[in-house]
Amino acid sequence: MIKVLFFGPVADRVETREMQFEYTPGITLHDITAKIGMQHPGALSIVSFIAVNQNQVHDKQMALHDNDEIALMAKFSGG
Repeated sequence: MIKVLFFGPVADRVETREMQFEYTPGITLHDITAKIGMQHPGALSIVSFIAVNQNQVHDKQMALHDNDEIALMAKFSGG
């Protein structure tokens, strides 16, 4: 299972703070974000920070592993 956590305005747009996806060998970060994007069009357009297992990642072709945790965050504003 792959857990996806949403923070701030991203959570507001997907109307949840957490989703889980079935792990399949070869699945990538792009596969997961594409599935979320299909379910919630435009919701991820504000994502500016992605972490997998608490490490920032930039490569969406990154292969995922069973029990990985993905965090999706937007830029925060305010003081």
